[in-house]
Amino acid sequence: MKRLIQRGLMFGNLIRVDSPALIERYNRALEGLTGKRTQLPDFHIDISGYSPEIGDELGDDLYLNPNGCNRQFIILTTDQRRAPLLNAKFSTSRGILRQFIEDNEAKLFALTAHDAVAGELMNSVYEVSTPAKLFDIRKIVVEADTTQAHVANARLLADKIDAFQAEPDAWFDDVLIAEMIGLAKQTGDVTRTPIDLGRAEYEQDNFWTDHFGGLYVFRDVEHPAVIAMGEKPVEKLPVGDVFTRNEPNGIATFLEVNGLVEPVIKARGVNGATILRQKMDFILVDAAASKGEDMGAMSARELRQLAHRMGSDLPEEFQALAALVRWAENNGKWPRITSRHPAYFYTLRARPDHPDRDLINQLLAELAAKDFRQLFICHKQAFYQAYARWPERKKEYVAEFLYRDYMANKAGAREALFGGREVAVQAPPPPSRKPDLVDLVGPWGAIRRR
Repeated sequence: MKRLIQRGLMFGNLIRVDSPALIERYNRALEGLTGKRTQLPDFHIDISGYSPEIGDELGDDLYLNPNGCNRQFIILTTDQRRAPLLNAKFSTSRGILRQFIEDNEAKLFALTAHDAVAGELMNSVYEVSTPAKLFDIRKIVVEADTTQAHVANARLLADKIDAFQAEPDAWFDDVLIAEMIGLAKQTGDVTRTPIDLGRAEYEQDNFWTDHFGGLYVFRDVEHPAVIAMGEKPVEKLPVGDVFTRNEPNGIATFLEVNGLVEPVIKARGVNGATILRQKMDFILVDAAASKGEDMGAMSARELRQLAHRMGSDLPEEFQALAALVRWAENNGKWPRITSRHPAYFYTLRARPDHPDRDLINQLLAELAAKDFRQLFICHKQAFYQAYARWPERKKEYVAEFLYRDYMANKAGAREALFGGREVAVQAPPPPSRKPDLVDLVGPWGAIRRR
């Protein structure tokens, strides 16, 4: 993993903590949440306040996420909103934390000037021993306060201010006035600088979880389903269908009937053929590395020469994508790529206007894992696990490609690959236009509905 760390591809954008004052604040919060403290003189934290160095020190990578269910967090600075979330167990956790920080930025800025803010992403369950319990998670409530209870005291002070203003004889209530003064010394003027974080609630409808080998739960769609990356759950789940990654036809049907995906080659505003050519390079590097082929410096010219040398040994995915490119660029014959073909999921991306675009692209990244760029962007945990198993030559190519081509313009690359979030309004075709085969059956060919 050293290549990734040196190029900023792993543990990037973490927040460095090296001030004795901040370390002491962190320790107070950590002790309040877990009963533990760190002895490290400096460390790095993610958006939730988790530190890989402290996890190694304590021998517990889930020290802020007991049972992998209710994520706890420590906020030292609002800058954490730009940091990644390490060891994520739910795909929604980072988005909720970031939204919480952004919604309460001014209040958190005032609170973290004096203390750390600690809290928890609470749901209605405390452990997920079975897949069925995942469906009991509907709403995530964020509860947070400083280690010195500034938020609780601010609420108490606000109640006393209301009582003082409502009671006609409050000016003569020395006890009430003394209590207000004492609380104000801790909280400041809550009428001018509110610090009550309130009770933030966030819905969790469609999500991915790392539990049970990886499950994608889609329940807020017209035809709900669960897609398992590991073993299929044996218990009955409250959805219409449960598929594994070994059932591509079922997954393809699910994606189609819910209108979740579109073909890359026909996506608006992008050069689909260029994207598919890049995917072909990734597939070629994977095949060559596994066969021990000499890839030279892995330049574009050398990769083309490598493809010529491999000839009939080229993977099916490579050949199918090449046929799609020929169709797009040279009016070649339309290739029929069904959902059972290993190249099928490489030809798709999530609809840019769908609210669960990132989740759908994460699913597609796992189903088309040789596209290491999409895997890195959409599912870093799966990328790091796969990277650890790759040959050294592939590791070097991947690290250098991501550093040179992706990190230089991350926003532009994401836009080109996955599109924006604006809803694209498409005008209907002219009445005289005769629909072609692609319009009738889609880029994947006919899919047998369940």
